[in-house]
Amino acid sequence: MKKILNDPNQVLQDMTEGLAAAYPNELKQLSGTTVIAKKDAPIANKVGIVSGGGSGHEPAHAGYVGKGMLDAAVAGEVFTSPAPDQVFEAIKAADSGSGVLLVIKNYTGDVLNFEMAQELAEAEGITVDKVIVKDDVAAGDQPSRRGIAGTIFVHKIAGAKAEKGRSLEEVKAAAEKTIQNVRSMGMALSPCTVPAAGEPSFQLDENEMEIGIGIHGESGIERKEIATANDIANELTEKVLNDFDFTGEAAVMVNGLGSTPEMELYIVNKKVQAILAEKGINVYKTFVGEYMTSLEMAGCSVTLLKLDDELKTLLDEPSHAPAFRI
Repeated sequence: MKKILNDPNQVLQDMTEGLAAAYPNELKQLSGTTVIAKKDAPIANKVGIVSGGGSGHEPAHAGYVGKGMLDAAVAGEVFTSPAPDQVFEAIKAADSGSGVLLVIKNYTGDVLNFEMAQELAEAEGITVDKVIVKDDVAAGDQPSRRGIAGTIFVHKIAGAKAEKGRSLEEVKAAAEKTIQNVRSMGMALSPCTVPAAGEPSFQLDENEMEIGIGIHGESGIERKEIATANDIANELTEKVLNDFDFTGEAAVMVNGLGSTPEMELYIVNKKVQAILAEKGINVYKTFVGEYMTSLEMAGCSVTLLKLDDELKTLLDEPSHAPAFRI
């Protein structure tokens, strides 16, 4: 697939510089790093929230840096975990003395490198804790599950809790509750192409779709003949519902993976809403759009977050992040 690039080996640097240039009054790029932070970070008397991972998932993760969400995000090369020293710079940028919470997606490289950065920060006297997001119901049992679009809800809830001036322990508890209550499932109609590789991550025929894909170009758990939007919505939603009891109220996210028109996402959402209504689940808030992508992959994911009074309140709190404004 043709791409609008300069040098395939410079996409990370070009992208982070362009992002910072787009929001000069809100964001800053730390010199010599791939870290995007709030313009006024660190914020006095506030727990810092840091996340990140490989690039190629835009607007994640730097698009969620802003008041009410992340204090800093660090990007690695495409689909590659950022190095520990880069994560360490993000931690320092977010630390005001009240501690820093790391929000990590459950991929081996991310977990190892963020934990190494945590050790570096703690050696410098910075208090750091972490949560690991595991919302992908396609990826086996709970400990081995990947972090995908549900990570955005963790950013939102943890960020809102920190904005209220709560302690690191309280912010972590809210993030952990979100992780316990969130589930996702994705599918693809086409693969993506990593710029430096120059070829698709897997192959699909015109009449095929992949169920249970990851966000790094991984193939899924099942390949089948392409189905209608209703059938796709039904399969994704049912697998999520079968994994957790969402009785009561929930937030919904229908997420595009990079090349799916909003029109199609809204068609999927129509069926998701009908399924939840039929199950007696009250949808409190819905998000439709591109939140956690996989370069130019065509496809979508469905995420449900079970809500209680605390999570509803935190979800409603203002967010000024470029990719999540409430």
